[in-house]
This record gives sequence, C-alpha cells and structure tokens, in this order.
Amino acid sequence: MNAEYVVREFCNDCKTLVTIIIVNWNGRPLLANCIDGVQKQTFRQFDTIVVDNGSKDDSVAFVSSTYPEVKLVSLKRNLGFARANNIAIQNSRSKYVALINNDAYAEPDWLENLVCALENNPEAGFAASKMVYADNPAIIDRAGDGYSVAGAGILRGRGEDATHYNKPERIFGACAGAALYRKDMLDEIGLFDEDFFLLYEDVDLSFRAQLKGYRCLYVPDAVVYHMATKSIGYDSEKSVYYGHRNLEWTYIQNMPKKLIFRTIGPHFLYIIFAFIFFISIGHGRTYLKAKKDALKGLKKSINKRKEVQKCRKVNSNYIRQLLDSEILFPRYARRLRQKR
Repeated sequence: MNAEYVVREFCNDCKTLVTIIIVNWNGRPLLANCIDGVQKQTFRQFDTIVVDNGSKDDSVAFVSSTYPEVKLVSLKRNLGFARANNIAIQNSRSKYVALINNDAYAEPDWLENLVCALENNPEAGFAASKMVYADNPAIIDRAGDGYSVAGAGILRGRGEDATHYNKPERIFGACAGAALYRKDMLDEIGLFDEDFFLLYEDVDLSFRAQLKGYRCLYVPDAVVYHMATKSIGYDSEKSVYYGHRNLEWTYIQNMPKKLIFRTIGPHFLYIIFAFIFFISIGHGRTYLKAKKDALKGLKKSINKRKEVQKCRKVNSNYIRQLLDSEILFPRYARRLRQKR
C-alpha cells in the first residue's frame, strides 16, 4: 500500500516526550558518532538510554564518563537485541520510543521528522527512516521494510541510488535500527519477541502491528547513516543462523490462514533457493541448523500464532495488499554479484 500520508508542520514546543534507546554490544568505537548524532537533534523533548548488552570492551566506562547525562543500563551478559530493547521500553513512560543502532548516526532533524509524521497521522503506530550507507551516502541501505509473498523480509531500496524512495508512503514495516514507535501501540501488541534474540524481531513486530490495524509510515526526510557490517556483518554465520531461523517463526506466527495457502509454495521455493545460495558461499551447514532449530520451536510458535491471530483486526485482503511480489531471484542474483 503506497498511498501518500499527510505531512504538516509540527510544533516543537509541545510536551511530547520521546525515549531514544541505543542497544550496544562491544561497540565502543561506534558509540561517539551515534550518541553525538542523538544529542544534535533539533527536537529536544527526549531522554536517551544506552543498554549495554554485557560488552567486554570499555563501552560502559566510556558512556559513563563521556555522556553522564545519558541513562545507562549495564547488563551482565548479552541478552540479545530484542530483550535489551524491551528492558528499556518497559521502563519508559514516554509517548514515543525511538530506536537507533549503535552503528548508525542521524541527521539533526531525524527525530523531528519522525515525530511530525506520527503526530499528524494518528492511524499510524510506527514510522521508518531512510537509512543510507555511512561510507557511501549516495546508496540506500534500506528505506523501511517490506515483506514478500514468499514469507521473507525485504530491505526496501537496498543498493539503489539515494535519490530514489523520496516519497512519504505507507509501507509494511520499520527497521528497528532507526524507527519510532507509539508506546500505546507497543503496550497493546506486545514488545519484541525475545525468543528471536537477534534479527527479524522488528519484522515480526511490524507484522503484529499491521494485523492489529496499525499503519507504518515511511519518512524519507528522517535520514540515518548506517555503518553497515560493523556489528554482525552481512552473511556472517550469526546473521545466517538467526535470520533464517527467525524468518520461519515470523511466517508461522503471523501469516493469516487464508494467505498461507497462497504463499506456502513460494515460501518453500524460497527455502530451497536460499539453501543453494548459502551452500555456494560456505554457510550451508549453518543454514540447515537454523531450519532445524526453527522446527524445534514449532510448537511454541504455533501457540503464539493462536494468540496473534485471535487478536487481529484486519482481514486477509488487507495483508495481501502489503505483500511484495518479489520472491527471491533478484535479491540472490544481487548478492552473488556482490560476492564476486
């Protein structure tokens, strides 16, 4: 659904409060750029929380000494991206919650543009940023998230010229690496699924939000520079495992029954071609382990599905309109070219 949403002026003198959350894990070299970018925001009604996920470097000491005004939550061990964000969200009393990755930094009007979009579009529950590569800002990292008929997340616009995707629109979902959420929405639909630990937790949350009738806005003027691959990297063992395990749980828990019959074929085709791709780059065994562990969690996923589907407020036709027809060939052809 690509209809434009309303964009109007927003008063920065209002009492709206945002909690900005930065999750960190051994990211000491990245934190200064990220936090400095947050502190330069033109919208000033916010608090900042850094949740350190059991870092072994000097991240905690650095934040404590350099940014004493920033609230710091220091966890004893790595509890995962989902759990770390949930801890901060649960302790937030603000109207909005903004998330930004530690390997990203924002333009000064990033937060103002996101808040403006949600303030002027009450039907929307969350908003996505335009993320570009920090080392090549002329190229898009992602322009929000899509979801395909094959039951896989899509990084909208990845690899395209940054002059594209400049129209405000309603889309499937937001990358939690740079997004704004209504706290009321999160209270209703639930927070990030902590069983995911890492990756696809934002796709799952976006799906649950859409099932509840909350729209997602893409805000092209909310620009963030992403130092991609500085955290877990593309096609690393960790990203392959968590991404392709959690992909299955997202599909099982959220796809409406009527649409499963229409998407199960493309979904299995995606699984097969993805397996061939990961064999070709030496990650076939990791990919198989991801699918094996996804099956181990099948019973729990089905139980979650019952709750999600029982509470949904939109029909299957609405969800079908959100799904992208792209299945797999363009993305894997692009990634194979990148590997060469």
